[in-house]
Amino acid sequence: MSEKDSCIVRHFCHYSQLGADEKELLMSLEKGPVSLSAHEVLWEEGDLAGELCTISAGWAYSYRNIDDGSRQVLDVFLPGDVIGLREFAFTRRLSGVVMLTDGVVCRFPHRNIVDIFERSTRLTSIFFSISGRQQMMLTERLVNLGRRNAFEKTAHMVFELYCRLKRIDPDLGLSFELPLSQQIFADALGLSSVHVSRTFTELREENLLIRDRNRITILDEKRLESVAGFSEGYLEESLQSVLPEADLPGA
Repeated sequence: MSEKDSCIVRHFCHYSQLGADEKELLMSLEKGPVSLSAHEVLWEEGDLAGELCTISAGWAYSYRNIDDGSRQVLDVFLPGDVIGLREFAFTRRLSGVVMLTDGVVCRFPHRNIVDIFERSTRLTSIFFSISGRQQMMLTERLVNLGRRNAFEKTAHMVFELYCRLKRIDPDLGLSFELPLSQQIFADALGLSSVHVSRTFTELREENLLIRDRNRITILDEKRLESVAGFSEGYLEESLQSVLPEADLPGA
C-alpha cells in the first residue's frame, strides 16, 4: 500500500507533517482497506477488542443497547475518523459500531500500537490528540443531552456535524448531505422520532434550516450557531504546545 492509499496516513497528516519513516510505520499497522455496505456491523458490544479502524470513506456510528430494548447513539464517525481508540486498554468492546452508509475502513491491531509509542514522539502525540478530541466531543455531547432543550439539542448536533464536514471539505456549502435517519437523531439526542420530526419543523419555521430527507440546507448560519449555543473550541486541536520545537513542521 502506498502512502496515497493509506487512510491512516492521510488522517494523521491533518495533525502534523509526517516524515517518510513515520508514514512507513503507520502503513505497517494497516491490514488493508475493506469495503462495507450500509448497516453492516463492524463489531458488536461485548466482542473481543483487538484492533482500531479508520474510515477512509463513508459514515458510521457507535451505540449502546439499553435493557428496555432502546439504544443510545454515542458517536457519529466521518471519513478520516479513528474508531475504537477509547477501547485500546480493554479486552471487550464497550459499544457496537455500524456503518451508516456504504464505505471503506482500514483496520490495524492494538498489539502494534506500542511500537509507535516506542519509536515516534510525533505519532504518539497525534494518537493522544485524537483521543483527547474524542473525549472533548463526548463531554460536549453530555452537556447537550443534559442541559439543552430539544430545539437546542437538534440545532447543536446539526451544526457540529456541519463544522466537522467543513474540516474535511473546506469548500462545503450551506446545503449538504447528512445521512442520518430520524431514528438515529432520536437515539443520539434522547428524543422520540416524532419529537425529532416536530423539532425539525420548528427549525424550518424559524428560518434556521431545512431538512429534506438526507439533505440539510442551513438558512441562517450565525443564528443557528447562536441558538445551538455552539462553540467550536472543542473541535480544534493543535500539537504546537506539546511537541518539542524540533518535531514541529518546518522546524
